[in-house]
Amino acid sequence: MLTLGEVHTGFLRNSTSVSRDRCAHILALIQGERVRRSERPVQYAVSPERLRGIDCRLTSASGSRHRAIGTVAARAAITGGHVLQGSAFVSVTGSAADRRLSWPHYLARPGVLETLGKVDWSDLADGFLSEGHPPESLDLGAICTDVMHEVQTSEHLDQRAPLRTSRSKLRWAAVAPRGEAFIQFGIEERGLRTLRLPLDGRNLADIAEVCEDLALHDWLLTCLQGLIEGSDIGAVDRAQLVRRFGPAIDHVLHLWMPAARVDRSIWDAVERRPGLTRQWEASVNRIRDQVAASTVALLSDAARGGARP
Repeated sequence: MLTLGEVHTGFLRNSTSVSRDRCAHILALIQGERVRRSERPVQYAVSPERLRGIDCRLTSASGSRHRAIGTVAARAAITGGHVLQGSAFVSVTGSAADRRLSWPHYLARPGVLETLGKVDWSDLADGFLSEGHPPESLDLGAICTDVMHEVQTSEHLDQRAPLRTSRSKLRWAAVAPRGEAFIQFGIEERGLRTLRLPLDGRNLADIAEVCEDLALHDWLLTCLQGLIEGSDIGAVDRAQLVRRFGPAIDHVLHLWMPAARVDRSIWDAVERRPGLTRQWEASVNRIRDQVAASTVALLSDAARGGARP
């Protein structure tokens, strides 16, 4: 057995932070189902899970393909009134009947895909985490895109994001380890991140929430680093530089609270290698240094202008 998921992260198309009540309206994707909300340590809201019926192929690293039938769970979340995530996830297990059954059987097992035939779970996990997937294979990214599009087109949004940034994608797989358990986080091409982790008894929704938290903070770091790289530090005057950093100061910096709502074990394991927090702190300090230098320069100019000959 294994669990698979994908998370897409980007700015909500609204120029200001969305209030908790508006978040509840925006994320009410299923009529009558409750939107979960929390205020501490940062405003957070998540939609009810929506199921998508799937009959597809699962691609393995070895090239073998297996048919899988069942339902995928998907949801959207808004953090800090600014950051939107679309998440799709599923548990994959072998079919006891080893044949396709009627849809009521699969609907009674939400968030589960059943495979036909004998499979190698580790091989399937490696195949899912690879970049290229055949068109007929499981596409959790498309489901993430759909749920984000539904949120982004809400009438409660003014369609003006505070920053122009790209979405990031985290594709994850949890599988029972062969030998020593390990967590592997990879930074791939075209904004793709991959995460392989051991299947350790957590339920599917909890694993998905941990991965969503990691995806959020990786996106925040990527957003901040992209802003710094494109700011032309040293080539433009400091007042202009501060204006370019303004949206990040207003809408991004305060959201960095890794693993504040979820178990820290996965975050701590990922931190040992890429050091996301160290990169974040270095980026924030660089912005603050530029703002401080600009302030000193403006005060010096004002003092010289007011001095008498």
